[in-house]
Amino acid sequence: MSLPGSRIQSNPPLVSEEIIQAFQAVVTPHISDNLGRHVGARGLTRFNRQGKLVGTALTVKTRPGDNLFIYKAMTMLQPGHVLVIDAQGDTCNAVIGELIKLYALQRGCTGFVVNGAIRDVASFESTPCYALDVVHCGPYKTGPGEINVPVSIGGMLVQPGDILVGDEDGLVAFAPEHAPALLEAAARHAAHEEAVKAEIATGKLQQSWLQRVLEQNGLA
Repeated sequence: MSLPGSRIQSNPPLVSEEIIQAFQAVVTPHISDNLGRHVGARGLTRFNRQGKLVGTALTVKTRPGDNLFIYKAMTMLQPGHVLVIDAQGDTCNAVIGELIKLYALQRGCTGFVVNGAIRDVASFESTPCYALDVVHCGPYKTGPGEINVPVSIGGMLVQPGDILVGDEDGLVAFAPEHAPALLEAAARHAAHEEAVKAEIATGKLQQSWLQRVLEQNGLA
């Protein structure tokens, strides 16, 4: 067994296409609100202007400024994977750019998450991509690194095989076994918000959803 720091582990199972398609219709606030309102990445920038990110995490942990193990991970990509890269928060060197993006998309990659920097930012306008920053300086290729290990992304722990959902509001990851319950909870959440919108549209000064919160906190 390899020691931590230089491991390449096999891919966990991909999440089913049925589950992936179901989360295409779910916004990230409805997910995080049902995960205690504190689960999710913070501090990342969404660099794509269109497209939603939903897929299965293939994780990579790299030495800051190095992408050798990202190269190896690309050979392990399967359709439906999200390439999740923990570059340890370093933004001095970009660890992915347009060439990696083009090859990964050919392999069926659905998007990129980088706890670090990217470059060739214009090429990601229609490809889901979340990262800390952009920098023109390229990476080194000497390693070490790890593949399919737990990684930290914007304060969020991502396990290999987790489901990732990203939109204009942010990025959330969770274990596949929680997907059915989250889909049900998110559907209830969406229905509640539609009811609130309908009440607001009446123009009434007294709103039950507002009054209920004030009463619960002794401010009515």
